[in-house]
Amino acid sequence: MNKKIICHNASLGYEDGIVTEDLDFTINSGDYLCILGENGSGKSTLIKALLGLKKPVSGEIIWDGFTSREIGYLPQQTPVQRDFPASVREIVLSGCLARCGLRPFYNKADKKLAENNMKQLHIEDLAGKCYRELSGGQQQRVLLARALCATSEMLLLDEPVTGLDPKAQSDLYELISGLNKKGITIIMVSHDIGASLKYASHILHIAKKQLFYGTTADYINSQTGRNFIETEDGFYV
Repeated sequence: MNKKIICHNASLGYEDGIVTEDLDFTINSGDYLCILGENGSGKSTLIKALLGLKKPVSGEIIWDGFTSREIGYLPQQTPVQRDFPASVREIVLSGCLARCGLRPFYNKADKKLAENNMKQLHIEDLAGKCYRELSGGQQQRVLLARALCATSEMLLLDEPVTGLDPKAQSDLYELISGLNKKGITIIMVSHDIGASLKYASHILHIAKKQLFYGTTADYINSQTGRNFIETEDGFYV
């Protein structure tokens, strides 16, 4: 079954006005979608809508096969979160909380899932370490493993490489790409135009309205894409 999220003529905003409008796109299972746009363009509001935390002012968002609960979310980290005094294993396991329901404990399946995801992201040797003692790149791997414990269907990542050194950024992008190749749908909010063009299958570019949605190849050849690429990176495609 081809699962989809369909955003149909949606406008998003708050009581004091519309943030972004004319959103009309479809995310299919297996896609790797990068959401581009300047600060204040409505990306954060769109994240809330895709997570089912905010309803459109008009139009609709339809989860066809997916549910909003099947989205593993990796938000931007705050300084307080980076200093969280828990072990890597505890943080990764906490991604299973939604599975527990009324169970006041993790079962064997939860613990096995956490172990498998730590191995998948090459952090099993860090399981007993304190999270706040890790490097930024290691912390992001831990949070990615946690998100994978919440779902194996779709990951929504908000600027996941912010604050990481170039090597850690490259390593994390490769990990995310590898997850996508295994069938996990990726939605990534990013300011990194180079990585977006390298890894994404589709681009959604928004401002106060949708400027572009389509394949990465079509984006590169579009006027919107050309203008943005030139502005951001100083090169022409």
